[in-house]
Formats: sequence, structure tokens, C-alpha cells
Amino acid sequence: MKQILATLILACAVFTASAQYENTKMKVGQVVPDITLKDTAGKDVKLSTLIKGKIVLLDFWASWCHPCRLASPKVVELYKRYSDKKFKNTKKGFIIVSVSLDQDKGAWIKAIQQDGLVWPYHISDLGGWRSSAASTYGVEFIPQSLLIGPDGKIMGKYQAIEMIEPDLQKQLKSGN
Repeated sequence: MKQILATLILACAVFTASAQYENTKMKVGQVVPDITLKDTAGKDVKLSTLIKGKIVLLDFWASWCHPCRLASPKVVELYKRYSDKKFKNTKKGFIIVSVSLDQDKGAWIKAIQQDGLVWPYHISDLGGWRSSAASTYGVEFIPQSLLIGPDGKIMGKYQAIEMIEPDLQKQLKSGN
């Protein structure tokens, strides 16, 4: 009886923890809101200009976030594995847009370099948790990612980078 009770308590705790870290603002199938943030060089980057006709991983992270930094090698691996692949309903492939919740530009740029985040799209307003992107997208925890289809709609929401690959695999054209 004690083992059953312990199992039930553990199941409730896991369910509560999962629900606590679910992004409830963004829904699969929803068109993503447009945002404009600065890149590392200080130039404005409008999300809507990047996502047209591509599969996009919108990845929220920060240099000070230990789980984010631990996930960085897996994000790099995902980018290297899929950036040159051909996907259904798109001619332009797969990109990653990293949205940083940093406040310190130097730390942000240093983390990009240290972690080998080789893709070109790194954006932030250096607002930390008060970032306009975090507010727009309902980001209350990081790391957190959204997979966006070539139509600009959310295909998936993820709390861990390992959860993304099966959805990317489903979108590959045959012969990849």
C-alpha cells in the first residue's frame, strides 16, 4: 500500500512540474507573432523576414542559464544535422533563430562564441526576463523552443532540445 501511495504522489509531482513549465500562451497551429530585436551587431532583425518558406527553430536561452548552456552542444548538433536538408513544403530548409534573455551583451556574445552557436541568427533586446520577446511569446522558463513551419505556424513546443528531432524527421522530404 505504501508503494502505491508513493507512486501516486510521485506521479502527481511529475504532472505538476510538467504543467508548471508548459508555455500556455503559444499553441500548436497558431501563427507566430512577429518580433523585431537587435542582432549581435546592433541591427534590427524582424522575425517575419526570416521564417518565410523555412522550417525555423525559435530557441529561447541565455548565457547565464546553466540548462541552456548544457543544451548548446545538442542544439549545434541539430543545426549541423538538418541545416542542409530538404523539407516538405519548403525550398529554403532549416534555420535556428536564437532569442537571448541576456542583459549583458558581452556575456551573450561570449556564450555564442564559446558554445559554437554557428548559425547567423542571434537576437535580443537585452531585457532579460523583461524582454519584449519573452512577453510576446509567454516565455516564463528557459530553455524553451518553438518549431515554426514554412507557413509561419507553430508546429511544436519543446522544453528540451531532444524532443525536436522526431518532428523534424517527419518534415523531411524522402531521399534525405
